[in-house]
Order: sequence, then C-alpha cells, then structure tokens
Amino acid sequence: MQHQRAVRGTFSGRMTGLVLASVAGTLVICLLAIVWLTAQRIHDQAEQQALGIARTVASIPDVRTDVAAQAELETLDVAALAEGPLQSTLEGVRERTGALFVIATEDRGLRLAHPNPDLIGERVSTDPVALRGVEATSTERGTLGESVRAKVPVWSADGERVVGEISVGVGVTAVSADVRQAAVSVAVVGVVGLGLAVLTAVYLKRRLRRLTLGLEPDEIAASARDQAAVLHGVQDGVLGVSPEGVITVRNKAARLLLDLPHRDDPDDVVGRQYLDSGLPGRLEAAIGDTLHSGASTVGLRLTVGESSMLASVVPVRRDGVDLGGVAMLKDTTAVEALGSRLDAVEAMAGALRAQRHEFANRLHALSGLLAAGQLDAAQEFLQQVIESGPVKDPVPGIDAVQDTFLRAFVGAKGVQAHELGVQLRVGPETSFWQTVEDPQDATAVLGNLVDNAVRAALDGDGAEGHDAGPAGRGATEPWVEVDLLGDGDTLHLAVADSGGGVPEGLDVFAAGTTTRGGGDHEAHGHGVGLSLARRLARQRGGDVWLADAGGASGGPGPDRDGDLGGDRDGDRGRDRCGGAVFCARLPGVLGHTTDWREEER
Repeated sequence: MQHQRAVRGTFSGRMTGLVLASVAGTLVICLLAIVWLTAQRIHDQAEQQALGIARTVASIPDVRTDVAAQAELETLDVAALAEGPLQSTLEGVRERTGALFVIATEDRGLRLAHPNPDLIGERVSTDPVALRGVEATSTERGTLGESVRAKVPVWSADGERVVGEISVGVGVTAVSADVRQAAVSVAVVGVVGLGLAVLTAVYLKRRLRRLTLGLEPDEIAASARDQAAVLHGVQDGVLGVSPEGVITVRNKAARLLLDLPHRDDPDDVVGRQYLDSGLPGRLEAAIGDTLHSGASTVGLRLTVGESSMLASVVPVRRDGVDLGGVAMLKDTTAVEALGSRLDAVEAMAGALRAQRHEFANRLHALSGLLAAGQLDAAQEFLQQVIESGPVKDPVPGIDAVQDTFLRAFVGAKGVQAHELGVQLRVGPETSFWQTVEDPQDATAVLGNLVDNAVRAALDGDGAEGHDAGPAGRGATEPWVEVDLLGDGDTLHLAVADSGGGVPEGLDVFAAGTTTRGGGDHEAHGHGVGLSLARRLARQRGGDVWLADAGGASGGPGPDRDGDLGGDRDGDRGRDRCGGAVFCARLPGVLGHTTDWREEER
C-alpha cells in the first residue's frame, strides 16, 4: 500500500517560499524583457544617430560639390584627397559626433575620405546600396570592425543623379556599453524589488500564522468539518460572535429557538452585528458583557414565543488571541413539560399512598376487634366499610367528574391540599362526562393551576373574615375550587382560590415572574409553572389566561369564548374573598363520548 508522503515545512513557510519563487521568477522574466527591449532601443537609437549624421553630411554644399567633382574624374588623386578639404571636413564631423567612421564615396564606390588615409581610393568593403538612390541602415563588419551604420546618397547639384554616398558607422562596442549600463540599472531595480518581495513574504507569513492561529491547511479543513458536524449535530442552539460583535455562525437549533431568519433570507443574522439581529434583550446584554469584560454568563433563562430555554455565554480564546464569544441555548420546554407531568404522577402516587395508609388503618381496627373477640362490633364496623365503599377522596363535588383518570388526579391533588390545610373542591357548575384521551397535557395544565392556587390560598391565610364559599360551610379554612366542562374534544377549566389575588400590573405568565416568596408548602419553583402551562395549551391551539386578578380589583375578568372563569353569579364573587381565577382551554384532549342526556334524547 502506498503511503502519502508528508509535506515538509509549515503552511506559512511553504506559502512564503511560493511567493518568493513567484516574485523572483516574474522579476527575472521582466528584467530579461526589459534588457532585451533596452538593447533594441539602444540599437535603434544608434541607427537613427548614424542616419542623422549621414543625412547632415550629405546635405553640406561643399561635400556635395567635392563628391560631384570627383565623380567626373576617371582616376582619383589619392594624395590630394588625403590632404583635401573633404577629408578634413568628414574627420571633423566624426570627432565631434563620436562616430566610428564617416566615409564619402563617388559614384563607383571608391572612397574619397576615410579615417585611415591609406584606404582612400579603394572600393568600400560593404555594398554601397545608397548609390541606387536609397537610404539604408544595417549592422555590418568592415575594415574598422563591426558597427551600426547608415548609408545616404549624395545627389548632384541639380538633384537628378546620385554622385556618391555618405556612410556613417557607430561602433558595436559603444552600443554594448550602453546596453550593459542599462542592464546594470535594471538589475539594481530588480534587486530592490526582490528585497521588497522578501519583506512582503515575511509579513505575509506572519499574517497567515496570525489569521490561521498557527493551524495547517489540513487542520483547518478538519476544524471546518468538525465545526459543521458539531453545529448541526447537537440539539442545543449555538451562536458565535466575533470580538467586533459580528455574528459569525449559528446553527439550525439556534435559528428555531430564537425564531431567526433562514440562512437564504437576506435578513439572516450571520454577518450582522448582534445588536441589530433581533436577539432577545437579555441575551444581547449577556453577549455584550462577555465581549467587553470577558466574563461568562451561565443559567440565563429566556422565553421566545412558545419556547423556554437556558442560555450560557462564554468567551473564547486560543493561544492568547481573543476570538469573541459563544452563546449556548438549551431548550427546556420539553424538560419543563415533562417535569410538570411527572409532578402529576407523583401527586397521584402520593394520594395512593395516603389511601393505602387509611385502608391499612381500617384493617388494623378490624383486626383489633376480632382479636378482642368483639365479633358484633367487628361485624358492624365491616358493614360500615362496605356501605361507605373505597376510601374516599377529600374533594367535595368530585362525583361530577366521570373520567377515571381525571377524577383520580383531582382526588390526588385534593389529598395533597388536605395535608397542607387547604380544601380542594369541584364547583357546582362542573359538567364533565367525556373521557380524557390525552391526560398528560390536561393534568400538566390543571396541576400547575391547582398548585399555584393552593399556594395562593395558603399565603392568603384562609380568607379570614369571609364565608367559606358556595358550600355554605362556616369554616374559615383556605379553599381552592375547580370547575370542569367538556365541549366536544375541548376541555374548559377554571381554578379559583381564596387567596389575596394577583398584584396589579404583574405579568404572571412571563418567564421568571413570581408572585410570592418561597415557603415550606411549595410544590413547584417560582416563575415557571404558569408560563409553562400557557405554552402547553398554546401548542395545542388553546390558551391559559387570568380571568380575574382578584385582590383590590374585586370584579371578575373577561370571559373568553364562553368559557368558565367569569363571575357566574352574584354571590360567587363575594364568596371568593378576592382570590384570582385562572382559566384554560385545551382542544383535542377529550374523546367524543355520548353522555346520558344525549342517550335520553
């Protein structure tokens, strides 16, 4: 099996080397191109220089006259030409211009002037193309060596025929010197550019290491995969915020819990400031505190819509670098609902234990009578037990509740309330013949309302100074009254108490809100029960609301959709002694069972 060869060096080091190699290669190519273009430019300048000198010399009147005169002769006087004015004129031009040579010929190509006087009178070593009446430039090798030369025709005075040519050459050595000088200048610029490239590469290396936190590409890729797996695999909501306060990441759970826009929505919170993202105010405050002070916030309770959650905001640092903060959101709606349902089961279990204890007491009493030989007394006691039936729940009016499960639950709550010194009773207006098909939500909502009412009745100290209620009892013990009504598959219920009512302006359904201090008689924690009961009801399409705040307000609250909870008769409001009335509507929890009134029809 082939093994992948490990790549040597770090990512930042390889990137630096790659940048240097790229810059160096590009720089070398550019320098070569510049040198070549410079050499061509210098060569062209040399040709233009030679051509300009040749044109100037060919236009001098004396030169034209002397060349024309020599063209008329059959033979040349070499000695006279070497000492003549034409030779001195052309040598003066050569010295002043720095040309390699300035040569004049007559119409046969014989030299009339030359830097080497011994060559005067001989034919030129290169093709005298200018004698054909054209100008030409070229790089050729002659008697004086290789040169860049220009050849220009010399015309007669009347301009009708060519009588000779002027040839001017610039030495290649001079051109090469200019090229070398230009190459050196370009090389200096290239070295400076390479030095800047090195500095840039070093800065880039450090910048990359700072941006990637020293991670290699494979580590970054693995981190991205792990991040995606964690973000979309966990059930908790995750919200990442940069040190600048920009939301950099959020998972689906956070979007659902906080009711945020979808990632395809233009209003998606990713990439926006957390203060402009529509987050709950308490969460914004916690994030801001974490970003500014670096302190963690744990156990922050939030409610968004029908969801209840616990939020924790912690700072994130790596190798001393501040990476911002992360908000973790844990959905507690299901847990709270389950806890409420477990409370109902626990209440029923407690009632069963109390009934078992009472039944055991009866058996002990019967056993004692038999042991004492009191057969008549034992028979009379047993007859009383048979006539009274099972151990009864201490809940007056419970016979109006026909459903076995709901009746047992109300009885269990009655036992709990009786142990705390509160009388739980079923109201006279209760008419409930249906069967409960979804007892979990029904008992969760009813149990929350009853527990809160029991606590309020105890805190209200038994409605001292008022009648006990519609039962007409003279006792002043605190009481809680439950009214139940079935309408199709919808359960309507109302819970009233003899407490002091709800303080004015207090939103008892807000998460974290409590109306009373703790006590030994508490069945639940504060600030969760009512908001949870409302969420459970609204998830089914129903609701839980405060029908009458009681207390100083005195009057009944609004009746919603004809449900229970208003002041149903004049005496009822007085009998309640100012306690609160909570109502609930729970669709879909009842079965469609025909009651006795429908059977009679």
